[in-house]
Amino acid sequence: MTDRPNILFISSDSMDGRAMGCTGHPAAHTPHMDRLAERGVLFTHTYCNSPQCCPSRASMWSGRYVHQEEAWNNHKGLEAGAPTFQSRLDADGFRTHIVGKTDYLSGYHSLGARVTAWADPAGMQVTGLAARPQAVVVDEPHHDWKSIDASLAWLDAHALESDAPFMLYCGLNLPHPPFRTTQEWLDVIDPACVTVPPYEAEMHPVMDFIRVRKGCVGEFTDEELLAIRRTYYAMVAELDAMVGALVDRIDALGLTDSTYIIYISDHGDTNMEHRMHLKNSLYEGSARVPMMVAGPGIAPGGRVDALVSLVDIYPTLMDMAGLAHPEGLMGYSLMPELGGGANRERPDQVFSEYHSNFQNTSSFMLRRGDYKYIAYAGYESQLFHLGEDPDEMHSLVDERPEVAAEMAAGLREILDHEEVAQKVVAYDRAAFRAWRDATDPVEYHEAMSRFYRGWGPEKERIIEDWLARG
Repeated sequence: MTDRPNILFISSDSMDGRAMGCTGHPAAHTPHMDRLAERGVLFTHTYCNSPQCCPSRASMWSGRYVHQEEAWNNHKGLEAGAPTFQSRLDADGFRTHIVGKTDYLSGYHSLGARVTAWADPAGMQVTGLAARPQAVVVDEPHHDWKSIDASLAWLDAHALESDAPFMLYCGLNLPHPPFRTTQEWLDVIDPACVTVPPYEAEMHPVMDFIRVRKGCVGEFTDEELLAIRRTYYAMVAELDAMVGALVDRIDALGLTDSTYIIYISDHGDTNMEHRMHLKNSLYEGSARVPMMVAGPGIAPGGRVDALVSLVDIYPTLMDMAGLAHPEGLMGYSLMPELGGGANRERPDQVFSEYHSNFQNTSSFMLRRGDYKYIAYAGYESQLFHLGEDPDEMHSLVDERPEVAAEMAAGLREILDHEEVAQKVVAYDRAAFRAWRDATDPVEYHEAMSRFYRGWGPEKERIIEDWLARG
């Protein structure tokens, strides 16, 4: 076998980083994730760099922030041929193999995802693209098991065939909504441990816009909320079994001491917190993700509470492979923390941003210590102290203006967020106009009727007025 370590990289979708037994969640059933955390290091405060699939993954795979790569939405990610951690490992002789979802390149996703990402900044606060969430029991196991089977087959056939190290990347869709699971997994979640989230009567106007666009209109009964949330945790439990299957195969093949195992998710899910489902916000349920790493030289039972983010993955992989860091990476290697120390270059802050559909403007998040600051282009900012207010129910912008000013200055050190927001809107207008002009008028109106309830002359005037402004 090679002297260089192998890498098993497991990536899930929409996994709330708080929803595990090892992070103390009362409803979670995650014995395999908990076991993986115990054999390595659990990072308890990990954030995505954008709470949507393609932008988040584009940032992680490139090692750069979303605004630097202009990976604005699920249609606009990295361009084909852009350098990634995979291309760097390929060039150094790793046998990289990808199974399942990657979702970091431009040109994919549905027409609805594209059009609404471009047109939602016009401000039509109506339902259309997302349906009102509900819990459903199904008969079939999740289709991610096909990716697990393919990954296990590759390991059996190829893990030991060469002295060259491998990186196997397994991209899973769970626990991405819709909220569907089998009775088998629903039964492992104790309903007594599932709670109703706090009710947010006065929502930030941008969040209220998102709530309506997601179809979360009308009130939800406690029974509905509990059913949805229990189903989400059941989906997490099924995902946990998949993670366990991959880790067990590494052990069965005798690769425990020569393989790093990384588990992360691209973003979280609000799971009916803040009166909505899906991701797309910079609140904890949406922006916080799991991360745990085990492997050679990593002492078991480690727990790191420092603020880290997915942009740290790229430099960490380079250190695992013994490679120099390419210029321009924005993250910091996690290897010092994995060795039981601390990366003294790492600032006590993380940054995230969001520019895509359901939202009518760009949003930007800076977390420092217990404070989280969220800036919305054109709207009032929010400031939360997560130690005092973990549910993010009460903004402190007016009560602690000096902290808000300090956080705003810290955000400006990273980017001019108003300038970036203007750049996004210019892209949105140009992309929407190009699609509209290239589309048959009948097909255009049919599509807009699907994406925006009540589409007609009044809504069309909103779009035309918005296009005329830039």
